[in-house]
Amino acid sequence: MPKCVPPFVGTHVLVRATIVEGMRAEDGELTSKHQPLLVLSKITEILDAFSLSRPSMTLGEIHQATGLPTSTVQRLVSNLVAQEFLDRTGDQIRIGVKMAFWAATATKGLDVLTVVTPVLKEIRDATGETASFFRVEQGYRVCVAIAETEHALRRNMYVGKIVPLPAGSAGRVLLAWNPDLTEQVLAGPIEPMTEGTVTDTAVLRELIHQAKADGYAITAGEREDSASGLAAPVFDSSADVIGALAISGPTLRMPREQCEKWVDLLVGSAEQVTRTLGGRYPS
Repeated sequence: MPKCVPPFVGTHVLVRATIVEGMRAEDGELTSKHQPLLVLSKITEILDAFSLSRPSMTLGEIHQATGLPTSTVQRLVSNLVAQEFLDRTGDQIRIGVKMAFWAATATKGLDVLTVVTPVLKEIRDATGETASFFRVEQGYRVCVAIAETEHALRRNMYVGKIVPLPAGSAGRVLLAWNPDLTEQVLAGPIEPMTEGTVTDTAVLRELIHQAKADGYAITAGEREDSASGLAAPVFDSSADVIGALAISGPTLRMPREQCEKWVDLLVGSAEQVTRTLGGRYPS
């Protein structure tokens, strides 16, 4: 997972003093000057266990996700709930509204490209292939950030490049969470860019639905011959898709099997960007 900005940037520092004070008498955990950091580390593990794909958990699930002892999980979660850093409804526990309030101050004024650019570099370094970020502009998808591969053989991609939405994985993802735009695209003729471009609207509609169900899209040969792509969505605080992270390269290096191996990396990176921007996934 990328580590450009922690998922609850700004909040850990804010809660440390309160939580450490609340734990001071517990099990002698603060008997040395190093113990406050150990307690904070355990709290961080609990908070980091929550994600947009797993927003609520039981105590047992938190224990499994963190590997912390059950007694420690019960004790720390109880204190976090008491301080409103976590909310509990029945046996389900989730991040508290107070944390969301603090997170909003951390993300206020945060530029999307400031967050995306280091993530693209991490994806590029992990895969060896070009990583890009696309946004919708006037019915097209436009590359607004990129970390290029160091391979001599590469696809033609650069900041500012405009590509029709129907072709390629990034366009598929941008359409999947934008039904109005999807209908506009499917209402008009679809011009082929290669022999692999999907021009049958019924087939394209099904592929768009499949991308939404999967949470990502993989394509090959739709925008350029012998080129493959893998893309995942990024959302804002209104759960609207604001862009797509994509990995692209020659199919020779990116057959479908390889793309599938990178799904977790890319989807996780897109989720990280969404969380850092204060975004959320559609319900």
